[in-house]
Amino acid sequence: QVQLVESGGGLVQAGGSLRLSCAASGLTLRRYAMAWFRQAPGKEREFVTALTWSGGNTDYTDPVKGRFTISRDNAKNTVYLQMNSLNTEDTGVYYCAADLWGHGVPNVSEYDYWGQGTQVTVSS
Repeated sequence: QVQLVESGGGLVQAGGSLRLSCAASGLTLRRYAMAWFRQAPGKEREFVTALTWSGGNTDYTDPVKGRFTISRDNAKNTVYLQMNSLNTEDTGVYYCAADLWGHGVPNVSEYDYWGQGTQVTVSS
């Protein structure tokens, strides 16, 4: 049974940092593209960033460029999202997702597995 479990969310003041983790079980992480998406209240789920199955970084959505960094530790079956200089626009539920042999595309429908999400709230 595949499980993706996000953690590390919380309440932070604008300008602060958080590091999200996504622990995977039931799959071999190195075979999967891993992505982070987020969903703000009343909005659609949007792509944040991804790593291809081979470990190459694809892209970051423009609002987070220079502030967020994705990384993975295949030995720990875990993906991370380091988020710096947070602002109120970053508030939302953050989800990790896995795509077998994927290329880190920004399409929700491409991903095979999803975590339950972790809430990030940035106060002004």
